[in-house]
Amino acid sequence: MFNRIVVAIDGSSASFNAMEKAIELQQLTDAEIFLLCVYKHHSLFEASLSIGRPAEMDIPDKVLSEYAKEVVEHAKSQAIEHGATHVRGFVKAGRPSKVIVKFAREKKADLIVVGTRGTHSDKDGFLLGSVSHRVASNGKCPVLVV
Repeated sequence: MFNRIVVAIDGSSASFNAMEKAIELQQLTDAEIFLLCVYKHHSLFEASLSIGRPAEMDIPDKVLSEYAKEVVEHAKSQAIEHGATHVRGFVKAGRPSKVIVKFAREKKADLIVVGTRGTHSDKDGFLLGSVSHRVASNGKCPVLVV
């Protein structure tokens, strides 16, 4: 049924709910789970627009990359605690929806699992968060929105 499942993780409770659903599917299919955290890339120009200047200015990409690594490591340990096997974590920079779809294609994923915000104020998706809406619209494999 499923051999490779990509799970988008951003540290939110919705993304952890999605991961739990992916673990349930893994236990039925013995699929490999790819946990993916995507952070928005910031250019040096964007970093220079900051009004406040600390003594040592960290480049936003470095800070965001480190945070994304922490999110993936935490998710990976939570997945293992919940009985997951064959779990790998990845961190990528870019526009989340595009990166998730591209990553899933590169890994030949059978399924993408994403969480949703479920907000009514989202202009891109009435009930879905904008990222989950875009992934569901552009994914080349089935997408499960949890």
